[in-house]
Amino acid sequence: MRPWFLSIFVFLITAGVLSGCMRQMMEISKAATIKAVQPEFEQVDFQELMKRYMSKDVSSSDDIEGIYSVSIVVEKKNKPLFSSEEQQRVVERKENYATVAIVRDHTSGREYIEISLDKEKQSSYPVRGEFAPMNDRNIMIYKHFEPKGKSFTYTFSFDKDRDMLEGIRTEVNGKTEFTYKMTYLKMQPKRNTAGSGY
Repeated sequence: MRPWFLSIFVFLITAGVLSGCMRQMMEISKAATIKAVQPEFEQVDFQELMKRYMSKDVSSSDDIEGIYSVSIVVEKKNKPLFSSEEQQRVVERKENYATVAIVRDHTSGREYIEISLDKEKQSSYPVRGEFAPMNDRNIMIYKHFEPKGKSFTYTFSFDKDRDMLEGIRTEVNGKTEFTYKMTYLKMQPKRNTAGSGY
């Protein structure tokens, strides 16, 4: 009877010790996981970095650099069969459908590039277009990149007072003409209007 009792006692002691060890290992593992998830230093992703960069003082800036909300209107113009009058109607309207950053590109022949900020927490962000100012700095040619190497060209004007870019592109398909009108409204940096009467 004693050997049986002794073996049960040893088994219970061993199970208790193993249970304690397992609990301690789980706590160590949990602490390591929390430490790995919560870095020691403050983290800044690309979007936050862009917002901080764009919040610089721009009291008298007439530069197009900034973070913009993008809207588009597509108009269709055609002459119906058996009619002498052209019909024009809006076939698509998307308000604030994209957020982009326009920044100077000091590393190539391009003056400004457009970066899409629609997806968060990315390791890299796509360059979706480039702006080339004309002799009149308020008029620009914009090349918009599409998948599979496609691109479209728009003519843009920059309204400094309203911090707005407006672009237009026309496409003719047979007897139908499509007009694409894009509006970029600057969200950051905001112009310092102190003392300007606004």
